[in-house]
Amino acid sequence: MREKLKQLSEFKWLLSRDSRKGMNADAIIYANKKLIQQAEDEAFRQLTNVACLPGVINPVIAMPDMHWGYGLPMGAVGAFDSEEGVVSAGCTGYDINCGVHMLRTELSSMEIMPVLRTLVEVMFRNIPCGVGAKSSLSLKRKDLEKVLSMGARWAVHHGYGIPDDLTRLEESGCMDGADPGALSKEAFERGMPQLGTLGAGNHFLEIQAVDTVYDAEAASAFGITGTGQVLVMIHCGSRGLGHQVATDYLALHKRAAARHGITLPDAQLVCAPAGSNEAMDYLKAMKAAANYAFANRQIIAQWVRRSFTEVLGRKWEDMGMTTVYDVAHNICKLEEHVVNGKKRKVYVHRKGATRAFPPGHPDLGEVYNVAGQPVLIAGSMGTASYILSGTEKAMKESFGSSCHGAGRAMSRKQSLKKFRGEQIRQALEKSGKAVRSTGYKVLAEEAPAAYKDIDLVIKSVDGAGISRKVARVVPLGVLKG
Repeated sequence: MREKLKQLSEFKWLLSRDSRKGMNADAIIYANKKLIQQAEDEAFRQLTNVACLPGVINPVIAMPDMHWGYGLPMGAVGAFDSEEGVVSAGCTGYDINCGVHMLRTELSSMEIMPVLRTLVEVMFRNIPCGVGAKSSLSLKRKDLEKVLSMGARWAVHHGYGIPDDLTRLEESGCMDGADPGALSKEAFERGMPQLGTLGAGNHFLEIQAVDTVYDAEAASAFGITGTGQVLVMIHCGSRGLGHQVATDYLALHKRAAARHGITLPDAQLVCAPAGSNEAMDYLKAMKAAANYAFANRQIIAQWVRRSFTEVLGRKWEDMGMTTVYDVAHNICKLEEHVVNGKKRKVYVHRKGATRAFPPGHPDLGEVYNVAGQPVLIAGSMGTASYILSGTEKAMKESFGSSCHGAGRAMSRKQSLKKFRGEQIRQALEKSGKAVRSTGYKVLAEEAPAAYKDIDLVIKSVDGAGISRKVARVVPLGVLKG
């Protein structure tokens, strides 16, 4: 498919619906030439597969961090008509509401450096990390049902944060319409011991410092005051509960597609007609898993605050540890967008993509009326991450969406063959970073060189105008599961 790409501008490419038989929409890719060259051929094929599904809204979108994934590529957006389209468990993926929660502080990097290693060790002790990590919380089924219904509100109600946090979370930390009854027994069993855990894989927690401020006005609105300011980024999702929800509903949507006569261009793109019982049941379960993830990150954020208090001997409130924002990556939402000049309700599937709503959007709170939604982009371990803001152009072109991270340049299997975790840790620590992980394998899998250049990714979305650079941050301390 790569040979059929047409370059529209420096950062925008087209795969027209004439590229292959069966496409019902064009595909648009936001990336510069180098990132286009790095993308796998199979990722382009997956993008056109999504464009073949019924009721798809033109166009299907890919971000500069695009890489091969399950069904829909990671770093992609697919929107479907709310009446004639589909809802797809395959397009949302396994890690439902994997996302980023960011805290700001009034501390400087100079204040942190003398206690950095101690701080990383204390957070590693206080926040369970790794595959199968179990929480110190003791939840019964009735407790988990409330978490699934209330999301981050449950966490704040139980002392994990303050009400102001909820004004700074996507969906205020809770998606309406979640139904714990739509989850299987296995999902409950996997979810009860894992609330408040970081997990493994590409999930991480970083103590960061502001490196560059590009937009002082937007930065100030987000609580960013200048270079050297210490921030904390938490990247994780719905853990085993979300994975089980995906597993259960992928099987259900496979049967639904067959029963409703939907021809699938890829068996992984299982789906159900919008409005069908199978679609509605999935959305109820997906929202519950999303709420679990919002609560999970909120609890971890509060444990971060307590860790800072423990090490620095000051109340976290006195250190100005407030929330910048919390964004979801892998999720499906019913949203209103202008399509062919008319407002329409569409199911927007963002997989490895971040919502990027502009200033004044009704779904944003008053806090973000001036600067728009914070778009938190996690980079690769040991390099840099970014804070961006949403734009009107994103609403017009990409269903209010932007990229979500650096995007893998090689698979985990390839990374394990090429890198040694011990050497990765040594290199990071030699550069002045404090690193803590459950083992060396995850460091090899998540080696910085296994990812695309985050600066090029950000240059692409900023250059295309679908989000604007606000600040660049660099890691001081890194926790990996």
